Amino acid sequence: MDSKIKQTTSIPIGQNIRAIRKAKGIGQTELVSLLQLQGIDMTRESLVKIERGIQHIYASQLKGIRDVLETTYDELLKEI
Repeated sequence: MDSKIKQTTSIPIGQNIRAIRKAKGIGQTELVSLLQLQGIDMTRESLVKIERGIQHIYASQLKGIRDVLETTYDELLKEI
């Protein structure tokens, strides 16, 4: 069973994902396509909700995003 990771106001995972994604010049649709190629089940709508902080992210999705964006968990889970 894949665990959900809850976003908090002090650790805005979605905002961190958005910032890293934009810094690398990757659009939402492109990120979702790259995740799907890795076998990670995610839609663009889900990514939008995750980036807005209104949907929890699964551990497998977070790992996939880390791999696709070539970043670290430290960057994804950075506190504000």
